[in-house]
Order: sequence, then structure tokens, then C-alpha cells
Amino acid sequence: RNCILAMLDNNIIPVVNENDTISVNELMFTDNDELSCLISSMMDCRALFILTNVDGIYTGLPESDGTELIRKIEPESAGIEQYIFSFRSEFGRGGMHTKYRSARKLSSDGINVYIANGLRDSIVTDIIRGKDVPCTHFIPSQGKRNGVKKWIAYSEHFARGTIYINTGAREALLGPKASSLLLVGVTGIEGYFEKGDVVRIVDGDGNWIGLGKSEYDSEKAKENAGKKCSKPLVHYHYLVINEKSPIGRQL
Repeated sequence: RNCILAMLDNNIIPVVNENDTISVNELMFTDNDELSCLISSMMDCRALFILTNVDGIYTGLPESDGTELIRKIEPESAGIEQYIFSFRSEFGRGGMHTKYRSARKLSSDGINVYIANGLRDSIVTDIIRGKDVPCTHFIPSQGKRNGVKKWIAYSEHFARGTIYINTGAREALLGPKASSLLLVGVTGIEGYFEKGDVVRIVDGDGNWIGLGKSEYDSEKAKENAGKKCSKPLVHYHYLVINEKSPIGRQL
């Protein structure tokens, strides 16, 4: 963040690429869509423009008769992903599915996201000026996650282990009240991790429930799995629920 701010203060436009030649393979992001959202969240940007070779998200194949462009996606909008086809551009690693998921995640941080056609002249400035140009606008949520939760939300590829939970723990985490993950609800531990590492949380059916910062290392977690302990395995302050989980929500 400080590096990018210093560059901007000196009228330098940062160019960031997920497959940079100095990147460590284990730390590479899946694509630039995900990376752009992380940077936008880190920099507290007002808006992110994801440019592609179509005007946005459609209700079917863009070239098909009767297909319509989805102009706005509200925070409570559901069922949009059923319209998306898994095509990628010639040079990109991420398809529209990735763009959609990344945009939903970022808009939940209170940031406007636009998916638009980068082949259209002046598309970004036209959107900024409020012109009626074709694009898909993800309306931001009113609430914002804190800085720690922002980073956890984008840490799926850095998670060190997997925590398996029972039905009771699953219902507590996905319920309307913010809850921590207690060891009594843990049925299994997979992988090696240290205290403070990010871990995945999965239910008995293999559904990804969320991500969180572990308060135990993997050995201590295995020793106490299924037991009643005063300290939670993942405190709700450091827990991010997967919005695609059944009846899921963002904490």
C-alpha cells in the first residue's frame, strides 16, 4: 500500500501483474481479476473497472437473440451465475465466472465494480462521467469489512489447512448471529498450520463454509477437536463466511 501511494504521489502509474517474472509460484494469484480486487480493497478505492471483450454480464450468450445485458447487480441479487458461460479471452487466465465472483466479493467491501468492454473508446471516462454506456455495475454494500477481514477474504489460495465441522457448528456459523468456531464442533483437521495461519472451513458434505485465522496450530487443534475448550479455534473477528454457502452471508 505504501509503495503504491508513493508511486501515485510521484505521478507514476503502478502496473501490477499476477504472473510477474519475480513472482513466487506458490504465492501467485489465479488471475488478474482476483489481484485487482485485492489491490482495490487494500487501497480503499472508490471503484474498480474490469475491462474485457464484451459489454458485461448477459442473460445468456452475448451473440444470441433475446439475450440481455445485466446493467446492475445489487448486493442481494441472486441466481446471476447461472447465466455465465466459462469462456476466456485469448490472453486471459480468468473467465467471466472469476470476474463475477471477484466483483461480488469486492462490492461487499463497499466498492463499486464495473465490468465493461475495453474495446469501446473512452469507456472508463464515459462511465465516470455518468454517460449511459453498456456495462454491468455491481452496486456496493453499505457496510464494510475491517482491514483484517478484507485480507482473510482474499486468502483462499494461501490457506494452510482445512477444518471439518459438524452440522451444529455449520448452522451456528451460517446463522443470523455472529459466532466463533468452537473446537467442540470440529470433526477433523487436515494439513499442517501454525497459530495465526489462515485455514479453510468445510462442512461434512464438502461445502466450503469460509476462511479464518486459526487460534491454534494444527497439532493442538487435532488434540482438542471435538472437546469443549474456552478459546475458539477461529474467533468471529477473524472469520469470513463464504457468500456462496447455503444460506451464507458475509460477516
